Amino acid sequence: MRMPHYAALLLVAGGLAACSESAHLYVADGTGPSPQLPEPNKTLIPTVNIAPAVGWTRGDKPVAAPGTQVQAFAEGLDHPRWLYVLPNGDVLVAETNAPPKPDDAKGIKGWVMKKVMSRAGAAVPSPNRIILLRDADHDGIAETRTVFLANLNSPFGITLVGNDLYVADTDQLLRFPYQPGETSISAAPEKIVDLPAGTINHHWTKNVVASPDGKKLYVTVGSNSNVGENGLEAEAGRAAIWEVDPASKTQREFASGLRNPNGMDWEPQTGKLWVAVNERDEIGSDLVPDYVTSVQDGAFYGWPYSYYGQHVDNRVTPQNPAKVASAISPDYAVGPHTASLGLTFAAGNSLPAPFRHGLFIGQHGSWNRKPHSGYKVLFIPFVNGQPQGQPIDLLSGFLNQNEEAKGRPVGVTEDKQGAVLVADDVGNVIWRVTAATSERQASIKP
Repeated sequence: MRMPHYAALLLVAGGLAACSESAHLYVADGTGPSPQLPEPNKTLIPTVNIAPAVGWTRGDKPVAAPGTQVQAFAEGLDHPRWLYVLPNGDVLVAETNAPPKPDDAKGIKGWVMKKVMSRAGAAVPSPNRIILLRDADHDGIAETRTVFLANLNSPFGITLVGNDLYVADTDQLLRFPYQPGETSISAAPEKIVDLPAGTINHHWTKNVVASPDGKKLYVTVGSNSNVGENGLEAEAGRAAIWEVDPASKTQREFASGLRNPNGMDWEPQTGKLWVAVNERDEIGSDLVPDYVTSVQDGAFYGWPYSYYGQHVDNRVTPQNPAKVASAISPDYAVGPHTASLGLTFAAGNSLPAPFRHGLFIGQHGSWNRKPHSGYKVLFIPFVNGQPQGQPIDLLSGFLNQNEEAKGRPVGVTEDKQGAVLVADDVGNVIWRVTAATSERQASIKP
């Protein structure tokens, strides 16, 4: 233990700089339907390459893609991570962070990771609330801000079915009564089901979306470790998407082997559920690509035994060859260690081509890769319900010239005017992306 402890001390004392391991491939090599998957490169100390959180200077903003422009929809928020647009156009924002996790990553590794999270801007206390933003005059800036729901427990996912508003706390799926136009809810919540949590609760975010008919809910639950190092008994019910029947308050496992699933949405042409998944760390800067994939009912996607289909992870003991043999490959890789969290399909937005048909991805950004990856909002073009071609940056410029994080994008969605909204939990901003002025004017000409 003396060498790892000494190395960990040097790691932190030196500003948490990365060790000698670095990428041999470009991020683009780990992107697409058939990413390159080199041999694992497991080092004594994992690569730690933090982009320290510094925030935005006055007047600064991300770089928008050609033909688009970006402005702040709301500023001065408190760690905004997730977004949901109500039918009347009001925008709900989950201001949230991790709950207390006293048994997560104990010892030297835990100490180092806490330093990592602190420098990355992810160690602030959770506000535990949902904020409502209203842009009544439709000028692209929210002029009304109210506390919509308070005293939650690390809330994340939000969805509305009729007059039932569902919120996925870190440990429960809750239901609240909602009336159109109201700016706050004081009613006590109704518990629908418990969600896996506890004192480890390694991947704490829980997302929820409703089926198109509103009869079922789909809830993401991330793993309780990187690759099962806390024991597989701690993974019961985790690394999965659960299907919940809110009427009977019952649930079943819909898909499994998904290390840390987050954003979900329904592909408009095929009606398939898609999810963004964070894959495993600590086997090199080039492994493993995060991905987006359609979700098959009953399918197993490999975690923890294998990655990207049937590529065995030898760190996991005991292995399970039968499970590995059943693992299916995801549809589309989005780069190693990009921390791809947000996901929403284009649904009649007002952006110019090529942003009309496809998938927006919020990439929170890497800590386990040298050089950095992620820290942007990607767009993946779709044709006939499937990814087609290389992704395009919608928003970039979240890192400054010193490789510090001015912002980190998380949740993405579209508002009722067809703009794309992006939650930035380091910049404490909701960004709004629209067509550039000339593009908008051209689109309304007869």
